[in-house]
Amino acid sequence: MYRTILALAALLLFIATGCFGGGGSVIPEDENHHAAIAGVFAEPQQITETCLGCHEDVADAFMETVHWTWVADEIVLPGGTGPEPYGKINSINNFCISVPGNWGRCTQCHTGYGWDSADFDFTNERNIDCLVCHDTTGTYKKDLKTAGYPAADVDLLYVARNVGLPTRASCGYCHFNGGGANGVKHGDLDDTMINPPASTDIHMGGADLVCQDCHSVMDHDITGRLPWLDSNVNNSVKCEDCHTSTPHEDARLNWHNSSVACQTCHIPMFAYDVPTVMHWDWSTAGLPAAPDERVWNQKKGSFIHGSNVVPEYYWWNRQMESYLPGQEMDPLVETNLTAPIGDFDDPSAKIWPFKVHHGRQPYDTVYNHFLVPKLFGAGGFWATWDWNNAFTLGAEASGVEYSGEYGFADSAMFWPITHMVQSSDNALQCSDCHGGGRLDWEALGYEGDPMVFGSRW
Repeated sequence: MYRTILALAALLLFIATGCFGGGGSVIPEDENHHAAIAGVFAEPQQITETCLGCHEDVADAFMETVHWTWVADEIVLPGGTGPEPYGKINSINNFCISVPGNWGRCTQCHTGYGWDSADFDFTNERNIDCLVCHDTTGTYKKDLKTAGYPAADVDLLYVARNVGLPTRASCGYCHFNGGGANGVKHGDLDDTMINPPASTDIHMGGADLVCQDCHSVMDHDITGRLPWLDSNVNNSVKCEDCHTSTPHEDARLNWHNSSVACQTCHIPMFAYDVPTVMHWDWSTAGLPAAPDERVWNQKKGSFIHGSNVVPEYYWWNRQMESYLPGQEMDPLVETNLTAPIGDFDDPSAKIWPFKVHHGRQPYDTVYNHFLVPKLFGAGGFWATWDWNNAFTLGAEASGVEYSGEYGFADSAMFWPITHMVQSSDNALQCSDCHGGGRLDWEALGYEGDPMVFGSRW
């Protein structure tokens, strides 16, 4: 029924506006995109021009979204410079580390064409890639090394004539493959979510929901962002957006909602079918590759994968601390590049499940901050196996200083687990946490199991 209502709403929108998204001329329903899009396209920008011929008002709105800008906030950087744009465009992680200097490779997942340097023109609407989100054929793909351009064997006319609303597959083209391969980064997102069984995800498998059923869209702006890149908690997707705050018949379970996130009980594990990376060690990169490149890759170093992973649990109020480019760190301790904000005494915090990804990555031994290497392209590490040159070029691209001396230090990133939701039959039971040992009650700030010592309120 829910999917039927959505389909009817979409049809009414189409009739009212002529095109999904509003504005522009009307494409007759019996002709749709087949008659409206014709000819031979020498470059993908010609597809974009054709799309915007009908969807006149879309470009301005889309170019304000984080999918285009890769900027979520403005922040003051260490040293007091700023405020400056901050987001995926310049943050530092412990996967592929950072975008600057690596544009042509990282920007294969940009919703545009040709972002191959710091001089990319974000005002040029011709470079919007409409097809990467609106392909319904499953044949559209980007070349891995050409800054977001489609692969040479893509039939652009065929794809353009068969566009539609985004599917799980089109969203997953980038989001399932973060970190360079399927399932690497998030742990709760991989290609099994394209058509999952209900036992993997009750929403996408059992109810046949698509991503935008929860990640609502207005003028191409999509809710639900990485919390360490966007401090606006209003952009969060919440279970209560669809469910009430008291969804259980048992009042004792509803009472838990004041201090326990729904995900804690309803996502007892992640990485069910596809292993996810739990540890990435860059210090071994450049050495000869091992026979199993899932364990040791010459370009990227060593990996430890996990399957059917039990999350770690922390208080979280939906805000995150973030490591900023150039921020001083202590190489003798593990540095949190992201960390949940909240504790036992924070009334807005709840106990959440997290994937904690551990890394060992390059830092400057003089300045004591993490470095941005140029990995891809001319002079990059993958071409020369020369870390010193990679850090020199990376400093030029990112503005993160390099003294000429480097080492490797430990880091951690906290990823909230929100997908692979289980039905009530497969959710955690009382005994899993109370007496079962899943939660470290003392680490969470309790005297002990609250069944024995009492709740926090």
